[in-house]
Amino acid sequence: MARGDLGAAAGVRVRLWDAPIRLVHWLLVGLIAFAWWSRKDHLDWHRWAGYAVLGLVIFRVYWGFAGAGAARFASFVKGPRATLAYLATVPRRTPSGTPGHNPLGALSILAILVALALQTVTGLFAVDVDGIESGPLSDRVSFETGRRLAELHEQAFTALEALIALHVAAVLFYLVWKRTDLVGPMITGRRTFARDPGYPATPRWRLALGVALAAAAAWFVSKGLKL
Repeated sequence: MARGDLGAAAGVRVRLWDAPIRLVHWLLVGLIAFAWWSRKDHLDWHRWAGYAVLGLVIFRVYWGFAGAGAARFASFVKGPRATLAYLATVPRRTPSGTPGHNPLGALSILAILVALALQTVTGLFAVDVDGIESGPLSDRVSFETGRRLAELHEQAFTALEALIALHVAAVLFYLVWKRTDLVGPMITGRRTFARDPGYPATPRWRLALGVALAAAAAWFVSKGLKL
């Protein structure tokens, strides 16, 4: 076992994660932490962090269909049979050679995306107890509904915290037990495999279109769906 790469035996070092995926991942890490810090005393900043998170989630969903290689949902979202088959291999100490998210990791990614979407959408309609601070779409619902959505907004963040903790625990488990480094490739974009999975590059126009759509959607929402 080559110690230089904990994820696979000596082989070929290939590009696994493209720049958009890595950028979205680390921006979400920073924005979630910033949103948590600003949730009480800096609500203007908190709202802008939420708009940015919403834009990133929209882009990630878009990229899951329009991107290529390991970014595509089709490359890692598997059915129950494949997921159970992979689950049986988890206790083994053999390093993971899955190119991209494994079937269990796919469930984690989807759950985090759903939690982020729920978190941001409920925040758009949320109203504080005094009716002073509110989301840009709070005028579309009653005060009572806005308060219920504010409570759901907080509950969604608690669920998100649990999912993030589980995600970090899984990363540590793979590093210590299965000798697979998942953090390094998310920084460099590259990982060593026994053979090249042959992931193609994504046309740049798809990236430009996705960025434009996500930015426009987040901006439009921030204005209360008003031009």
